[in-house]
Amino acid sequence: MASKVLMPSLTLNNVTFPGDNKTQSHSFGQVSFPKKTGVSSSRQSVISRSCAVAVKPAALMATSTAKPATSYTLSHLWREVQGSNNWENLLEPLDPLLRNEIIRYGEFVAACYKAFDLDSSSKRYLNCKYGKKNMLKEVGMENSGYEVSKYIYATPDVNIPIQNGATCGRWIGYVAVSSDEAVKRIGRRDLLITFRGTVTNHEWVANFMSSLTPARLDPHNPRPLVKVESGFLSLYTSEEADSKFGLESCRQQLLSEVSRLLNKYKGEELSITLAGHSMGSALALLLAYDIAELGLNRTDTNHQDQIPITVFSFGGPRVGNTSFKQRCEELGVKVLRIANVNDPITKLPGVFLNENLRVLGGRYELPWSCSCYAHVGVELALDFFNVQNPSCVHDLETYISLLRWPKRSVHSKIDENDGVDLWNGARGFLLNAQNFYICSPWIGAAIDMVNMVQSQNLS
Repeated sequence: MASKVLMPSLTLNNVTFPGDNKTQSHSFGQVSFPKKTGVSSSRQSVISRSCAVAVKPAALMATSTAKPATSYTLSHLWREVQGSNNWENLLEPLDPLLRNEIIRYGEFVAACYKAFDLDSSSKRYLNCKYGKKNMLKEVGMENSGYEVSKYIYATPDVNIPIQNGATCGRWIGYVAVSSDEAVKRIGRRDLLITFRGTVTNHEWVANFMSSLTPARLDPHNPRPLVKVESGFLSLYTSEEADSKFGLESCRQQLLSEVSRLLNKYKGEELSITLAGHSMGSALALLLAYDIAELGLNRTDTNHQDQIPITVFSFGGPRVGNTSFKQRCEELGVKVLRIANVNDPITKLPGVFLNENLRVLGGRYELPWSCSCYAHVGVELALDFFNVQNPSCVHDLETYISLLRWPKRSVHSKIDENDGVDLWNGARGFLLNAQNFYICSPWIGAAIDMVNMVQSQNLS
């Protein structure tokens, strides 16, 4: 778990780092902040200081002195920015190309929220307000250089006895492809899949189904030790069986579209990028693992060359166990987790039973560690909190604003009263879930987290 700097004011800690302290070099490491009392002995940390950013990635400095600065563009360095070297030397200080890409993909995720229809009187309620051709334009991203190719729907396989209405598929995100003009700028054809976070009650219930269950996504090798959170898997794999439209599962929709696009652009330089916020981060990671496990990104008969798969996770929870984490690493799935150290969602599930549960100074894992949840990937730890608006700790717009303006004060776009209502509503729903129809240790931990965040408003 990332340590944090206790903030004396309401300003945001910026996300740049000094170069004199280095984290240990290892696959899927973590960049984090130190506690106020000093640097953790179990994991070396780095301290946030100024808003200056590196002109070039440090890893390329030694071999680039003869080249003009203008050569360091995304089209030249996109593989490094996508995590080919696990973002080594790009996080401290935060490289400007990487920062811009994180912001760019964050805005694609934010488009899901802007386009999502929350008007209960609308015919498009809980679906996208716009058609595919105009969606990005309607949310102010007409110059993004991407074209939406498919909308994605998810159906949680859960029942809520205290709520009427059958479970049905809801719009969860979209697939987009970079245009020919954008290909020149970013250096490859980018297949982008984005997911929004939790909105509906059925999705909340799915989030709290915290038991680990085997993923079994590869029919030829089910790998029973690779386990994921059952609620996320339900959202990903459940079909709307009772619908007259016969809506396929989120997984079937996505694998079909990804396969179609990979075949359409076969022979081009390609990347597969997945981005999501909160629950959407979990779905993005499941899809990334699924694509890699099935070998859809392999481009030759010997399965040596692979199309890179990268996940940009904003405020995402843990998804699977240590075997899932290890398998993602073996498959080459790259994950950059952008996480606020004050965001309770990033601590769930597995508040206590997680990848940090070790004994004897962290050298040995406990026998039941294989049943513990584990984060996947490299973490870029941010630190922000606003006592007047505690809901900002998980707000995607605040994440993006912090990266765009590191020294700006925390003023979330959510109204202050709306933020308090959001947390009260979340706590009320959690209490109902706990008292009436769901028995999960995650719910109790989530209630404690919500209470902890709100209590800071009184301190």
